[in-house]
Amino acid sequence: MGLPAESLPAPCPPSFDLEAEMMDLHGLPVAGIDEAGRGPWAGPVVVAAVILNPDRIPEGLNDSKLLTPDAGRTATRRSWPRLSVAIAIGHVRRIDRDNILQASLWGMRLAFRGLEVPQAAALIDGNMIPKRFPGKARAVVGGDGISLSVAAASIIAKVTRDRIMVKLAKRYRRYGWESNKGYGTPEHARAVQKHGVCTHHRRSFAPIQRAMRILAKRGEFEPTI
Repeated sequence: MGLPAESLPAPCPPSFDLEAEMMDLHGLPVAGIDEAGRGPWAGPVVVAAVILNPDRIPEGLNDSKLLTPDAGRTATRRSWPRLSVAIAIGHVRRIDRDNILQASLWGMRLAFRGLEVPQAAALIDGNMIPKRFPGKARAVVGGDGISLSVAAASIIAKVTRDRIMVKLAKRYRRYGWESNKGYGTPEHARAVQKHGVCTHHRRSFAPIQRAMRILAKRGEFEPTI
């Protein structure tokens, strides 16, 4: 799977302290890495890798879970010109084939490789470092509330994924993805029970498997194209 993480007390708000430590240790720029979309029943998992310029850190960076959607979009717009950013998208086919954890770890490696720097180190949100990670790395539980770089990555990953789900919602109108973003809300559950699943549902996830079994017993299972 990967290597274990550290658990550190979270400052309020996040700081650049961990990045400074790694920069001193390795003599390299430091990327923050985070993902969005591990829990939803539908849609991709999105991973972002972000390197901040220590002299031009954007204002308003914080754990994406603590920001309103408007604040997240505003922070992203302000951040893009000042950052080195790479994004990896793990689609549903990969999630169902490899499982959501492996799809997320794959995305972390891919996003890190996509950064436009010859070498860098990484701070990874979560409890493990992906195997065969292509650089020096440190995993930190709750990193998006501790590290400014990881917070920036969490915002960009979430805003990117939200935009994907809103776009999909225009085609798959039955599921309310423009508001629930594919998470297992009561609204989404009712829509799955009534209309079945579509190609963007994660069929490896237990709630979707249960819904498919119930629909099959009723003779109603017809996947939406």
